Amino acid sequence: MSYVRSAADEYSMICDGDRIGVGLSGGKDSLSLLAALSSMRRFYPKKFELYAVTISLGFPGFDCDTLVRFCAGLNVPYHIVKTDIADVVFNIRKEKNPCSLCANMRRGALNNTLISLGCNKSALGHNRDDAIETFFLSLFYGGRAKTFQPVTYLDRTDITVIRPLIYVPENELRGFVRANNIKVATNPCPADGNTKREHIKRFVKAQAKEFESFESKIMNALREQWKVK
Repeated sequence: MSYVRSAADEYSMICDGDRIGVGLSGGKDSLSLLAALSSMRRFYPKKFELYAVTISLGFPGFDCDTLVRFCAGLNVPYHIVKTDIADVVFNIRKEKNPCSLCANMRRGALNNTLISLGCNKSALGHNRDDAIETFFLSLFYGGRAKTFQPVTYLDRTDITVIRPLIYVPENELRGFVRANNIKVATNPCPADGNTKREHIKRFVKAQAKEFESFESKIMNALREQWKVK
């Protein structure tokens, strides 16, 4: 909660009257994010409404029942949007690098749903490790030293994307889920474990063993970049 509160305050992520939609994939990050924001409704000085949205990609075996119960327990309205994204990416387009197209299609479906719900903000579950890995992905594969921003305004949809988990280390999210007996809903994607991001994740972990406070130093550099923005 302290990480989320710190990020929300530092980057003015939440304003009075916001209608915030959380993209709920069913993984540890989005579940932790929804739990944190749900708790914040009780004490945060800026009053906001909260909604949860799952974009079902169409993979067989993805069970939303766990997410239905989770949202009900938090008293958060929950919406499931069924799509054929998996079929388009893997069967029709047969993408060799499917993650980019899948992410774009998921974002489009999520934003359209949030607009229909009257939401003005989209909360995504990107954590500290995601920010660092995205920096190296951009550097190694795109030749640019950048990562996503804590807050991004999308003028085409009039939605502001916020990332309240931006300061939370991934291992602490794992601990949070275990400590609170939160059941993760697995999404059986055939690309799991064999993506550019997975390669970068292994690279970052190797450097962290070699260089003291490697991840913290990269994060501090990113925070300086965000201040300039």
